[in-house]
Amino acid sequence: MNAELRWFKSYPESIHWDAPLPAQPVWGLLAAAVAEFPDNPAIDFLGHKLSYRQLDQLVARAAKGFQALGVKPGIHVGIYLPNCPHYFITFLGVLRAGGTVVNYSPLDAERTLAHKIEDSETDLMVTLDLAAFYPKIVGLLDATRLKTLVVGQLTEFCGASCDAQEGQLGPSAAVNFTADCHAFSAVLDNDGQFVAYPIDDPASTLAVLQYTGGTTGLPKGAMLTHGNLTSSCAQLQAILDSSLQPGQERVLAVLPPFHIYALMINMLFSLRLASEVYLHPRFDAETVLREIHNSRITTFPGVPTMFIGLLAHPLTQELDLTSLKMCNSGGAPLPLDVQQRYQEVAGCALREGWGMTETTTSGTFTPKEAVPHPGSCGLPVPGARIKIVPLDGAEGELPVGEKGEVCIAGPNVTAGYWKRPDATAEAMTADGFLRTGDVGYMDEDGWVYIVDRTKDMILCSGYNVYPRTIEEAIYEHSAVEEVSVIGVDDPYRGQAPKAFIKLKAGAEAFDFATLQAFLEPRLGKHERLQAMDIRDALPKTPVGKLSKKELVEEERQRQQGAC
Repeated sequence: MNAELRWFKSYPESIHWDAPLPAQPVWGLLAAAVAEFPDNPAIDFLGHKLSYRQLDQLVARAAKGFQALGVKPGIHVGIYLPNCPHYFITFLGVLRAGGTVVNYSPLDAERTLAHKIEDSETDLMVTLDLAAFYPKIVGLLDATRLKTLVVGQLTEFCGASCDAQEGQLGPSAAVNFTADCHAFSAVLDNDGQFVAYPIDDPASTLAVLQYTGGTTGLPKGAMLTHGNLTSSCAQLQAILDSSLQPGQERVLAVLPPFHIYALMINMLFSLRLASEVYLHPRFDAETVLREIHNSRITTFPGVPTMFIGLLAHPLTQELDLTSLKMCNSGGAPLPLDVQQRYQEVAGCALREGWGMTETTTSGTFTPKEAVPHPGSCGLPVPGARIKIVPLDGAEGELPVGEKGEVCIAGPNVTAGYWKRPDATAEAMTADGFLRTGDVGYMDEDGWVYIVDRTKDMILCSGYNVYPRTIEEAIYEHSAVEEVSVIGVDDPYRGQAPKAFIKLKAGAEAFDFATLQAFLEPRLGKHERLQAMDIRDALPKTPVGKLSKKELVEEERQRQQGAC
């Protein structure tokens, strides 16, 4: 067997690494669902349902409306929306009109939004009439190249019974409709006869500019093609074919759709399976648990902090969650303790995979039949190749078990960064693999273990220390709910680890000496903590992942002030 493909032997018989992964236009996913399940519900939003037939008609009308505003091949349209039907209609309508989608985070700072507008060449933006959305965007009409706004109402796709739920995303804002600012309803006011632009090569036709987090420098736009998106959907189907059935699944979508994980799992893969998607504008543990119980949800994708929150809620023990077939955690490493406890409480295996924006969310997966491999994020997905290379940037592949940078190639992997050939060249190996920036290793059976991000690695007295190793050890303490470990300056060791901890509700606090004693048998001497800070809450990203950059900046300022 080719050692490069050592994961072959770990694949179950029902899943094939060489499964066909056809690239097609993204709108083909909707067309197939409409052809087979036209009257099945596609979206449930605040109690109101849209069928696949209705969604298809709205997408066609959106496509014609966008074309009337100048959208065609080469035109980039921004989406600045929460979880709502407008996102589905806009995303698919823009692509049907021939345009390219640019996703924007509602929690971006104004200068970040301005950078993305200019860098991506966004000419038209779609948003809602909410105070948290509209005012920030309308102010950029004159300050950037942005030319046109389309503004929707949160409840225009649900009935009057939902009025009491409007407050989920805050108050509305007064919208000044002008020649440059159009109502979403007006864009849809047509017969849906749009001009079709055939796509000859989906693998090379740009569909989405998906900006990376910009942990160093300004955010970069990963270029994701129609082929990237639909091949990733095919990978997911190959992995889950025996678990989920077309036309029968009910997906609870809480993650915001501007994130690649939510875009792929909650929206595009749901289209491929003709699932019913229950859209929640934001995460609330009690609301999620009651939705699973009442609507017999079968699939719930989340991030680790969501599952931690569910475990901490008493309703998890009281409500019937047995309808769940699959829960998936992504976006950040999943603590082993959380994975095991959730499975015990909910009765549904909590799967973990690994991926990133540049891999269109797919990277690794854990087969449900597999013997547990604690700490592993799984096997390479069908069609993907993973290798481990030296951290110093040298070419060549490291042997089994040796830590290095994880590199990946496959039909789901971006061709590079928008208008950044320098960043693209830096991110690719000579043989076309993407350098992910993740530190990890592969065992002899092809299981991948992510240790940390290269930029998060702490250099203590010349030793490489990985925050995740320390975090996993701290999570073993029964009082700990969440933890983030960062490196801080140390006059003796160069850098040393510091832990920021949130305790479980009602848990008894402990001091630093107690934690050190608890960790002593669990960590090496070079991994010992320098300090600990117990807090009521830890900073998170817009999608609910624990965020370290605020803690790093806080420590930097604290140390500067002490000088």
